[in-house]
Order: sequence, then C-alpha cells, then structure tokens
Amino acid sequence: MCANVFGVLKSLFGKPFDGGKRTMDHGSQQQQQTQQMPGPFQGFGGPPGPCPGQHPTLVRLDELQREVAMLGQQVCSFSGLQSDREYKRLERELTQLLLEVDQVETEGRMELQQARKRAAGEVEGLLRYLEGNATHPSRLAIEELSREAQSLLLAGVVAPFRQGQAQDASETGEELVEAVQDVAMRLAQVKTGGSVPLRKARYRALTRVCAVQEVLEGRVRMHTLALPLSDETHEAVQRINQVMVQVSGARCQLVALLMGLSGRDSCAHLARVLTELLVELDALDVSSNTAVRNYRKQVVEEINGLLKHIDLEGEGDDTFRYDLAQNDSIREIEAIRGRVSVLRGEVLRQGVAGQGAELQSLLTHLDEVDTGRNPCIREARRRAVLEIQAVITYLDLWEALGRRDPGPDEPPPHAAVWRVLASLSDLQAQVLGFDGKRADKSYMVLEELLTKQLLALDAVDPQGDQGTKTARKQAVKYAQNILSYLDMKTDEWEY
Repeated sequence: MCANVFGVLKSLFGKPFDGGKRTMDHGSQQQQQTQQMPGPFQGFGGPPGPCPGQHPTLVRLDELQREVAMLGQQVCSFSGLQSDREYKRLERELTQLLLEVDQVETEGRMELQQARKRAAGEVEGLLRYLEGNATHPSRLAIEELSREAQSLLLAGVVAPFRQGQAQDASETGEELVEAVQDVAMRLAQVKTGGSVPLRKARYRALTRVCAVQEVLEGRVRMHTLALPLSDETHEAVQRINQVMVQVSGARCQLVALLMGLSGRDSCAHLARVLTELLVELDALDVSSNTAVRNYRKQVVEEINGLLKHIDLEGEGDDTFRYDLAQNDSIREIEAIRGRVSVLRGEVLRQGVAGQGAELQSLLTHLDEVDTGRNPCIREARRRAVLEIQAVITYLDLWEALGRRDPGPDEPPPHAAVWRVLASLSDLQAQVLGFDGKRADKSYMVLEELLTKQLLALDAVDPQGDQGTKTARKQAVKYAQNILSYLDMKTDEWEY
C-alpha cells in the first residue's frame, strides 16, 4: 500500500537536536552519507511500487506519492526564503501535486477516499514544512544579520572601490573587521532547534561572513608591510607592483561576490583573473635578488589566500560541515564538559576544594582546542570556559569564607559586604546545580534572590573606606557573573 510520507515527516522532524552529545560511529556515518539524504528523510526510500491487480486509483496515488517523495528530499534540503526562485518552484510543484491528488476519482468508496486523504495530507505537510522553515524567526534573523553585514561591507569596502576612492586600511580596516566579527558572533548564536534547513542557512551565512573577515584581515595586514618596493630595485618590481594593485581590486571584488553585492562579476571570472596573475608572477625572473623574490612570494600568498575563498557555492551541502555534532573539536569540548559536570557534582555534594588543579588543567586543554575560525566552535569553547570558571570562582569564595577571621576593628560596611558574599556563595551553589528552564519557578526565584543581593550591595555605604569600596565592587561583579551564568545555562543555545 501507499507509505505515509507525512507520518515520517512528523516523527522525524520533531526530534530535538541534542547539542552534539550523541555518540556516533564516524565510519558508518560516512557510508550512510552516500546512500541517504541528511535530514528528516533519512531512511526513507519512498513508497513501494504498485501491486499486481491493484485498483487504478491506488496505482495513480502510488505514482503521485513517488513524486512527493522526490520533492520531499528537495524540501528538506532547501534553506532559503520565500522570495527565492527555488522556493517558488517547490511551492508551485507541490501545489500542482495537491491538485492532481484532489482530482483522483474515488468512486465514493471509503477506502479509496482515505488513501486520497492520506496522500493529500502528505503534500500539505511538505508545504507547511517548506513555509515554516522559510518564515521561521531564526531564518529571518539569519537574513537580517546577513543584510547587516552587506551594509557594513558596501559602505566600508565595495562602494569606495567602485568610486575609485583610496582608503587607508590601517585606519578603517580594524574597525570594520571588528564590526564584521560581531555579526559573525551573533550569527553563531542564532538558535536552529536542530532543523536541518536552519542549520544549513546559518552555516552558509557564517562561511561567507568569516571568509570576508579573513579577507579584510589580510587587507589590513598587507598595508602594514613595507611594500611595494621601488621600481629601481629590480626590473620585475614594476610588474609586481602592478599585480599588487590588481590584487587589491580583486580583494574588493571578492568581498562583493561573497556578500552578494556584485551583479556582474562571477567567482569563475575572478578565479581566472587571479590564476593568470599567478602564472605571470611565476614567469618573472627574480632569482638574482632575494628581496624581490620575497616580495613576489608575499604577493603570491595573497593571491592564493583569495582563491581559497572564491568557491563557496557548495558550502553547507555536506552534513559534516554544518552538523557540528560530528566535528572533532566539538567532541573534544563535549568530553571536557562531561568531566566538568562530574567535578561540579563532587564539589556540590562534598564541598571539597581539591578539584581546583584539575579544573585549571581543563581550562588549558580548552585553550588548545582548534576552532578552525568557526564562530560556532568558538562559542562552544567560550561557554565551556565559563562553566569551568563558574566552579573555580565558587571554590575560591568558599575557601575565602572558610579562612575569614574578622577582627574587632572590622568596619561594619566591610562586614556587610562579606555577609552578602556568604549569601552569594549559597546562591551560586544552587545556580551550579540548576538544570531547568527560564519558565521554571525555581529560575525566577534564583534570579530574584540574586537581584536582591545586588540591591543589598548597592545599599552598603563604604563611609570613605577604600577597602570596603573595593570589596563591594568585586562583590557586585561576582553577583553579575552569577546572573550571566544562570542566563547562559538557560538560553537553549545549540551548535
């Protein structure tokens, strides 16, 4: 009989992304990759063929469902917006299929009507899934951040280049790089809920923004070098200097291409231009002059650095790129987080401070994790660092409270700060052990209690005592860090 595609969609689409904590066999995953489509249609091979002697209505519905299955895989891989041409094509073809299903004659028989209803439900489910991903708030957030990056680069790089304006990259470049980096970090924090299309859309946007960031950093770096050389140094220097000017223009063209700001140029054309420049540089005879030879080498490295960013069209199609749960660095970070969870449990149960050395070693291990310039991996590492630091600061305060021996001359405001710190230590223990959501009553209680401690610190009058001022300032920062950590634990971020 006919397979229920919508049932497959409903059962598989609803599975939440597990944040990279699952255990996978890497080799078998690669074999499955060649046989199955990543995403909700994994393991679905389409409906079976018609059986001999089957009713013509069921035969027709079977044919239509095979078409639905083929379109379903395209729907699952689509990561664009409603305005995209591909979206409109898929919507049009699915709507046409729905009309064809509605036109199938059932002869008033209940079993045929039910079969047609199931087939129509499958098509309608795909239409809802297509529209839901294209209009999802996270997808719109990704698009908004991409447009923000476009605006920054249009004003800072592309427009001045088109107008023939020379810019001092050393003055404007660093500020622009920081702004683009900020966009990349916000892109990395967009929640996808484990949706394949949303993860693909986020990955595609990130690869382009990060590539542009690297191109801009190279632009700033080249302006800090003592280049170009004087034409009098060697007969080949004049041509190398001309190539440098072309490379500078190619860098601006590449930024425009990566961010969708170029309507005329193409990546293939720019790749041909840069390759021709490499051939021309290779033909220059500079063997007699070391300085010129090094100069040419630097220019060649610049061109190769641009070439590696040109072809990003296929980025995001490979599951191993956008599904970071399969990334070795993420697995390494998750292993460290697992160990931190064990140590945190021991600290909260036993209240001992012997784990400090191991926690510090885990911080060192995290510093050595290769992020590959991927903002999502950077964010995962940053969060793991904050988890470790939260336990370390709790242990430090716990030890300090244990060593505290106030004298009779201690100023009352200073003693008040220490009383707040003792309350913060108790609250931080609850925050470390908290494993709920922001909607939970316990979360709101913790947030309210921490806010009250901040108000208590604000009410402390140092009475001109510098030591009390310093202690109160540190206590305020400590309370704010606990609030930030509680917020981070409950923001439902995933890779």
